[in-house]
Amino acid sequence: MKAKFNIITSTCVPLPLENVDTDQIIPARFLKATTREEKFFGDNLFRDWRYHPDGSLNKDFVLNNPTYGGQILVAGKNFGSGSSVNMLHGQ
Repeated sequence: MKAKFNIITSTCVPLPLENVDTDQIIPARFLKATTREEKFFGDNLFRDWRYHPDGSLNKDFVLNNPTYGGQILVAGKNFGSGSSVNMLHGQ
């Protein structure tokens, strides 16, 4: 059985950091949500890096830079490690 392969044409968003764990990707406080809507998780992706403690936008973070409007994240080694990955997959 052949699996469908989607082709994505996009620019890349560089995140040149290593050892980015799941708590940095989606902070644990957002994993107890009652919704699995894409917008909810997307709005909270890298929440503690994208926003300052007062809630204002951190313009220095790459995902807030309009130059990088891509759909492909290029990250460093060991991206996505941590225990929260099991919660994201419902385990």
